[in-house]
Amino acid sequence: MTTQLPAPAVLQDDVVRLEPLSPDHVPDLFSAGGGDDEVWRWMPVATPRTEAELGKIARLLMDDDVHVPFAVVTKETGRAVGWTTYADMPGFDASVEIGWTWYGRSVWRTAVNTACKVLLIDHAFASGHHNRVLLKTDVLNLRSQNAIRRIGGVHEGTLRRHRRRPDGTWRDTVCFGILDDEWPEHRARLRARPPVASGDGH
Repeated sequence: MTTQLPAPAVLQDDVVRLEPLSPDHVPDLFSAGGGDDEVWRWMPVATPRTEAELGKIARLLMDDDVHVPFAVVTKETGRAVGWTTYADMPGFDASVEIGWTWYGRSVWRTAVNTACKVLLIDHAFASGHHNRVLLKTDVLNLRSQNAIRRIGGVHEGTLRRHRRRPDGTWRDTVCFGILDDEWPEHRARLRARPPVASGDGH
């Protein structure tokens, strides 16, 4: 069974607008987090030091057939402050991953991450092609793990020595899942809460 990735779309609420990632977003993205080692600490690539390097990473995500990338634009500023993607999950039927997520420091500990996740999970389940969303992160990234649990992610296991980090050390990857029939309760809870800190990506 082949699972279709969610279609690119503009997704928005009062906090953020998610737009299909394009080269036009790169200048804002570099201003938001380019060259910042802490922003890129948990990403699977080295910190981009120039706008051109960041553009090359963005282009790889835009051009492959296993990611649907979005620029995260805040409604307050109208500028892109990070990106996030849907990713294919070979070997899993009717499942999609949300990952490759990063945000600039200016929106850490704000409502941005939760707003993005609600929009992306809603869109994935509304497509009718998916009944499970996977989110995963580095075993050392406790902030991201806590953020995933807050939106309703259930710990499903840890992949030991899953892949190498950019510095050459082995990464264990913690995996969380949200099922379509679990999501309405979590969504209602999140929508009823005032905006709170919810992590800085994974």
